[in-house]
Order: sequence, then C-alpha cells, then structure tokens
Amino acid sequence: MMPLTYASAGEENVIKKIGGSPEVKRHLENLGFTPGGKVTLVSILGGNVIVRVKESRIALNEDMARKVMV
Repeated sequence: MMPLTYASAGEENVIKKIGGSPEVKRHLENLGFTPGGKVTLVSILGGNVIVRVKESRIALNEDMARKVMV
C-alpha cells in the first residue's frame, strides 16, 4: 500500500484506504474516492496530481493525494 502520489502515471490502481480527519474522508468520498474504487493517475505537476475517478478528472493538492492509499 502506498500514497497516490507514488503511483505511476497512466496506471489504474485500486483505492485501499482513505486517511485523514472525518471531514477530509467525507470530502474525498464525495469526490468519488471510495475504498475498492479505481483511480488512474493522469499527471503530477509540482506535487499536485490530476486523477481520473469514475470517468471524471479531478485535481488534488499533494496533501490530499497523500491521504488516498492505493
């Protein structure tokens, strides 16, 4: 298990765990980041990441991306 920031671009990963406070977990779940769901890292720009989740592209800052474990 590793943070989303260490995933390879273009590779589909399965979300294993969401970390952080209850508010952060709820926010990420509302965006579609749920354990067992699939996420694809599109690109990393200065620590910030762009991911594809459930046919949507979402940008996350580095701190939020580190809370998503794949």
